[in-house]
Amino acid sequence: MVLPRAAKTQRRTRIQEEKEEQILEAALEVFSLHGFRGATVDQIAEVAGMSKPNLLYYFRTKEAMHRALITRVLDTWLDPLREFDAEGSPVAEIRSYIRRKLEMARDFPRESRLFANEILQGAPNIEDELKGPLKSLVDEKAAVIRSWARAGKIAKCDPYHLIFSIWSTTQHYADFDVQVRAVLGQNQSGEGRFEDAARFLEQLFLNGLEVRDQPSAIGHA
Repeated sequence: MVLPRAAKTQRRTRIQEEKEEQILEAALEVFSLHGFRGATVDQIAEVAGMSKPNLLYYFRTKEAMHRALITRVLDTWLDPLREFDAEGSPVAEIRSYIRRKLEMARDFPRESRLFANEILQGAPNIEDELKGPLKSLVDEKAAVIRSWARAGKIAKCDPYHLIFSIWSTTQHYADFDVQVRAVLGQNQSGEGRFEDAARFLEQLFLNGLEVRDQPSAIGHA
């Protein structure tokens, strides 16, 4: 984990912690609006309500702030996948995963856009994490999905592309929120759009994973 400059001192005070959070909140706002390249330290300092020298005491560079945010976002983003339980019912686990990912799209749209921008730039700050901890976690959960298919609990599928598909469909509601709301129109673009999306994605994925040559376990879950 990337630590802010002030966090490396021997005694880290409550005020230091609050200032660091204040800076990171401002940086998240600026990066999510302007991207890494378009954001400046001056903009972040202004949003944080701090002088530039004061801000640079805590984070020496724009890159340091960005990496701290990206590392935190990646960890948060993986929490729903970590909760994917091999001992649980496939239907319940997949349904829960879809809903948790949609809740994150609803509650953390700036974080989602920050992460998407990082990936579009070639993941310069988190490539090691993508190839290391992220890959290991996805490999682990892919093995769970394969085991469910071998046991006849779900239809055979490529577990990696199933996970990718859930990522892309759920995060769409954060990364393309303006487009979603514009197309849905005023009557359908309220908070209820996430519940509508959840019901549709459950139908899409769970029906697609239903075992066709035996009585439906999914329909009676």
